[in-house]
Amino acid sequence: MPVPPNLTARFAAMFAAIGSEHRLRILRLLLSAHPNGRTAGEIQAELDMSASNLSHHLEKLRNEGLLNVRRDGTYLWYSASTEVLTELLQFLYAECCTRNRAIASETIVQIRKAEK
Repeated sequence: MPVPPNLTARFAAMFAAIGSEHRLRILRLLLSAHPNGRTAGEIQAELDMSASNLSHHLEKLRNEGLLNVRRDGTYLWYSASTEVLTELLQFLYAECCTRNRAIASETIVQIRKAEK
C-alpha cells in the first residue's frame, strides 16, 4: 500500500533533519541515554559544540518530532522520540522489506545481531 504524499513529505523532512552529521551525532547520543536523556549542557560537553550551534541543531530535530524536551527546574532535558523513530523505521522497513522485498528482512536482523 503506497504511503500518502503528506506522510512521505513528513518522513523526508525527518531524513533531512538527521542528514546533518551534528544532528545525527546528537540523536545517537540521546538514543544511548534513553530513556532519561541528557541536558543541553551534557550534550554540549559530550559533542564539544557551541551553545548556539547546539541550540540550532536541537531545534531542528525537535521541530521534526525526533526529540522530546522536558523542563526540570532550570534544566532542559532532551531525549530521542522513540515513537517517531519507530514510525520512520517502519516506513523504511515497509518500503524495502515488505512491499517490494528489495532487501530480505532476515538481512536486517542479521546486521543488527552482528553489531551486538
